[in-house]
Amino acid sequence: MSEPARTTRRLSLTAVAASLAASLAAACSPLSLFATLAPRDPALRSARGLAYGAQPHQRLDVYAPRRGAGQAALPVAVFFFGGSWDTGRRQDYGWVGQALAAKGFLTLVPDYGLYPQIRYPDFLTDGALAVRWAEQHAAEYGGDPRRIVLVGHSAGAYNAAMVALDRRYLTAVGADPGHIKAWGGLSGPYDFLPLTDPVAIRTFGEARDLPATQPTAFVSARSPPAFLATGDRDTLVYPKNTIKLAARYRAAGVEVEERHYPGLDHVNMVLALSRTLRNRAPVLQEMTDFLHAHAD
Repeated sequence: MSEPARTTRRLSLTAVAASLAASLAAACSPLSLFATLAPRDPALRSARGLAYGAQPHQRLDVYAPRRGAGQAALPVAVFFFGGSWDTGRRQDYGWVGQALAAKGFLTLVPDYGLYPQIRYPDFLTDGALAVRWAEQHAAEYGGDPRRIVLVGHSAGAYNAAMVALDRRYLTAVGADPGHIKAWGGLSGPYDFLPLTDPVAIRTFGEARDLPATQPTAFVSARSPPAFLATGDRDTLVYPKNTIKLAARYRAAGVEVEERHYPGLDHVNMVLALSRTLRNRAPVLQEMTDFLHAHAD
């Protein structure tokens, strides 16, 4: 093939790729597009769309590391995505499931009920039911149901915090709070009273006991250890939330690792878990090191 022909072919392929990307962008959200095109870690999606409850939205996907037969049971990670409690779907976070699985966790990524169909505290009940599913079924996929960690970003970090700290949600669905060995929260809202933000007012404004909506209210000496991280450029959920919850942990004498990553904003905190943007901050490595230290 001549050089002009090769050049024409390269330009043609570039045009096709650009057209495909434009079509995907028109049909998908930016996160869906990222989930479709971003390279992923070497892990397996073991199952998809499994029911953890009776409602249509109560479904989860399972991700597992590539490993040989006969290996020891894995600790289990349950990842809760963010989205202001009104957006998000598990299919757009398969790359997080694979990232955590590649770090040695059997990973569950559940959907949960969203506003306006669901309001506080029902999405926390969904989180507790997903943990109960892990207790009952993780062993079928190579996981240890007695060694569970929770991970969340943004609204999902709030969900992880409340399920980990307020033991009533797990006990109400018949799950054992003692199986939660640690949890990791990325850019989570943990202390946001009085309600001034429209999202918070909409989601929590009907709560009869507003102080009971705050994760900082439930830290005690028996709380599971926490990895709490935020970006210093986060202007959506301010770092003061992480600072306050970490201070409550230290006051209770419970281990907490508090991380503030320079240059990261709210969205880039979770994107730093991806292979594409992992070089921006060691969020994945530091968080999974902490979680393994308490779950292994």
